Amino acid sequence: MDSNKINQAAEVLYKSRTLLKKIAKLPNDCIPQNKDEAYLIQDSLVKKYLSMNKGASIIGKKVGCTNKAAQMQINVNEPFYGNILSHYSSKSNSIIESKNFFSPFIEPEFSFKIKETLDISKAPYSSDEVFNSIHSVLPTIELVDSRFEDWTVVGINNLIADNSANAYWIYGEEIHELQSFNFSDHPVILYVNDKVVDRGNSNNVLDNPVNSLTWLINTLASQGKSLPTDSYISTGTCTPAIPLNINDNVCADFGKLGQVKFNFI
Repeated sequence: MDSNKINQAAEVLYKSRTLLKKIAKLPNDCIPQNKDEAYLIQDSLVKKYLSMNKGASIIGKKVGCTNKAAQMQINVNEPFYGNILSHYSSKSNSIIESKNFFSPFIEPEFSFKIKETLDISKAPYSSDEVFNSIHSVLPTIELVDSRFEDWTVVGINNLIADNSANAYWIYGEEIHELQSFNFSDHPVILYVNDKVVDRGNSNNVLDNPVNSLTWLINTLASQGKSLPTDSYISTGTCTPAIPLNINDNVCADFGKLGQVKFNFI
């Protein structure tokens, strides 16, 4: 796919989000035929988001479909990644306006902040090596929302092109004492309007969210890319994706890691 078609696909996705008009599919000659083309469209789309929002920046990456239940929901059988943008993120206890979304879903996720950029020439890295590059962990919620009318049928390449369905990211307080957590078995409870809607666990995320981060670092290295120092990485949902409705009050309780909350109005 040439650069004109890549930019055309990105423009269609950009207008879909900013004008809040869903699309059935991309134009036939702009549909990515492989993941390489999909990530090129994603890069072009993100540049458009940043260029239209003064001061906005990429603050990290999200990893999608690290959870078998989430994979089944959208008929995908492997992880993929997208970008977290500063103007589509906020601290816990935020008020988030529904008018900026189509049909979002809630995903409680362990997120990590990186303290150093790993040398991609030394990849692949082990999970132990990646763990040593982590600066802090924090409880987060990703809101996913597709610009496609039916994201369960468009396939992985289209989802990647659409910045991997990222819509928003809400983050709690950072904790630096990583050794005090068992990331292979850490429960998470998701509340909506003070009622438990699901219970998840860190081991739903590729058995351990550090494995998700490891997958991301090694995948980026294979593409000649690295994670900048101080990047945030949202590692994938601990529960199935839960539909979000207007006037929902949401709380993801990560136990001793803390809570992350928001109101959707």
